[in-house]
Amino acid sequence: ERIVNTPKRGLGEATIRLVHDTARARACSMLQAAADLVGTEELKPKPRSALREVVENFRRWEGLLETMPHTELAEQILDESGYTAMWQADRSAEAPGRLENLKELIRSMEDYESLRAFLEHIALVMDKEQNAEMDAVSIMTLHSAKGLEFDTVFLPGWEEGLFPHQRALDEGGRAGLEEERRLAYVGVTRARTSLHIWFVSNRRIHGLWQSTIPSRFLDELPEAHVEVAETGSSYGGYGAGSMGGYGARQNPYGASRFDTVGAGDAFSNTYQTPGWQRAQANRTEATSRNWGNRSGHAVERIGYGEPDSGRGAGKGTRLRTIEGELVAKSVSASPSAFSIGDRVFHMKFGNGNVAAVDGNKLTVDFDRAGQKKVLDSFVDRV
Repeated sequence: ERIVNTPKRGLGEATIRLVHDTARARACSMLQAAADLVGTEELKPKPRSALREVVENFRRWEGLLETMPHTELAEQILDESGYTAMWQADRSAEAPGRLENLKELIRSMEDYESLRAFLEHIALVMDKEQNAEMDAVSIMTLHSAKGLEFDTVFLPGWEEGLFPHQRALDEGGRAGLEEERRLAYVGVTRARTSLHIWFVSNRRIHGLWQSTIPSRFLDELPEAHVEVAETGSSYGGYGAGSMGGYGARQNPYGASRFDTVGAGDAFSNTYQTPGWQRAQANRTEATSRNWGNRSGHAVERIGYGEPDSGRGAGKGTRLRTIEGELVAKSVSASPSAFSIGDRVFHMKFGNGNVAAVDGNKLTVDFDRAGQKKVLDSFVDRV
């Protein structure tokens, strides 16, 4: 009812009232009522033609949901409906802000896997605004949490590739990583009293189970305020009551104080699959190629499995300070080892063909994910 005549399509109040009354009488949606009306003589030719176009557009866009990424579909709807053009032609003071809001809408949708997931989030936000005084759980993104505080905060998904997100690393390099780090700080500082951070050993991505590495941001938390809790699970070795074995994963960012927490044999064997070993070999190569020329200070956890008489985080690791930083100062300027047409594999996007090479940046046409720009250090030759 709010959008059927925005932009103006020549549908007057009488037409809209007829659609509304028909929907109420037949106990159906307004879209279905409009579809029924355009097949009758109840409307004059001009409004009937305009209403038919609206119905046909909605049906076509609905069909594209199964074949087109939801963000691209949203952009297409804004263009084909004339809504973007309407604000571009508007000379009022609010027009620039409205256009920026449309761009932000598309950007925010990129954080969700589907249109349904995005709409569920919007529904939660609206419900929160309507019930601000209710004692209930609030679910939101880190971006939308800025400026808010809660007594207890839960932060799931602290795994490499998810947080920091692989896209931020591929497309933004060091700047992208720093933006992810700022978001981590936002999340941590939302808690007044208690903060719970979760990571998993295995995650289902694009229909496949993949092993994961705990986020590098975990090692940047103040050790004096961190308590590592063991969580049981029936998948990936956690069922053995172990969150250890992480050290056996050869984390390319350096060993972690989470390495030896409750280490057990059942868990350590989880990360020996061919896919995991291929990914780790590739990441290790990327580390040696791109993480040179270091400055500043970092803490190196050494001696996995070597008991230490002292107490503290690590429980069995010795700590010593070394020169170095955990972020590459610059991306390698050496030519890429890949050429146009090479078949490659990416841990997130799957298989694809190299379409363009720019230094160590590749443009890859992935079989399922479409065209993406990635660093060559994150792909493996098939």
